[in-house]
Amino acid sequence: MWQTRLVGFISLLAAINAYGDGNQKTWLDPQFIETAFIKVALRNEYSSGQKPLVKWRQPIKVWVEHKVGDQALHDQLTNAHIRHLEQITGHLIRRVTSPDQANVTWIYTRESNWRQDIKTQFGASALKHVHGAICKAGYQVSGDGAIFQAAVIIPVDQAREHGKLLACIVEEITQVLGLPNDSEYAYPSIFNDETAEDLLSPLDVVLLKLLYEPQLKPGMNEQQVRDVIRPLIQRYKKDGTLNSAVSISTSGELFQLIGY
Repeated sequence: MWQTRLVGFISLLAAINAYGDGNQKTWLDPQFIETAFIKVALRNEYSSGQKPLVKWRQPIKVWVEHKVGDQALHDQLTNAHIRHLEQITGHLIRRVTSPDQANVTWIYTRESNWRQDIKTQFGASALKHVHGAICKAGYQVSGDGAIFQAAVIIPVDQAREHGKLLACIVEEITQVLGLPNDSEYAYPSIFNDETAEDLLSPLDVVLLKLLYEPQLKPGMNEQQVRDVIRPLIQRYKKDGTLNSAVSISTSGELFQLIGY
């Protein structure tokens, strides 16, 4: 069964410059990190209650289908972001040249076609969540909690109209790595609809690093996850990982491309 999520129309609050405000350096606070990880990794926006941890075990192989123009630009943005994700997580993420090689299908389409693309990829039931959405992604999970297939669908004209093309590229593929929920408890973060983050924040870097630590296994429940991440976060605090999160977030090619 497909589990899907989307980037929707949102009313953005004025962004606080969290990287420079000492009161907003949430990625340095172990308790904040733990809460944010639980809210983003073990909850789902479409159903209530605790969820088991999900993540990829196998290498991620991405096939990109271009149904619109600007292929070179879209490839540049896609490649830049997946290279950054691989750098952060240590998990292998590669582009492949045909759909039969892929376990992630990434479609750049247009608004007039995207409902059909959603239906084709996720099934007709996914259309009930389309109203008010800009782009959509989803994944399938095996019985042990491992993600084995995913898709990302971006209607480029619609995303551009709302200034959200970059957000769609960054958020959707990042969340199908196994961080499916948007939460007000994560800040600053692409996983929070009320912050204006389009690129990975330092907190996002820490959450992604935690998710792909080998001690965290697909299928773990909340208590098991807490027992694992608490010492990991303390290790991150001692070894400088938390302090280096800013430099890692800003070292991504997308950060350099858009001129921040």
